[in-house]
Amino acid sequence: MINDAVFRSSVASLAVIVVIVGLYTFSLKKMLATYLFGMFAVCGVILPDWEFFDRSFSQWCTPINVESVHSLPSAPGNYQNASTRFKMYPIRMAVYAMVYGFVFYKWWMIVSK
Repeated sequence: MINDAVFRSSVASLAVIVVIVGLYTFSLKKMLATYLFGMFAVCGVILPDWEFFDRSFSQWCTPINVESVHSLPSAPGNYQNASTRFKMYPIRMAVYAMVYGFVFYKWWMIVSK
């Protein structure tokens, strides 16, 4: 249920940001671009199956089994290791930086016009 609460607060924060952009720019197009960028960001960070992606990049193409899910630090019953939920894999961070950097750049070009 922790993910549900985080998702709800993220979407509520996004709604506030969209309203602020709308009041500042008076543009429905810029509000829509902000909403789409925000939902892309929220869904890309909060919704993925982190038990699957919280492995080495080389293991992403192999199926995950039940035993390995329960041995991961981010498994549902392992709350004592919640600080290790997001391991810093360089390839994953590089992919996230490129994708979100490009999307943020496109969003900024739309909103700043």
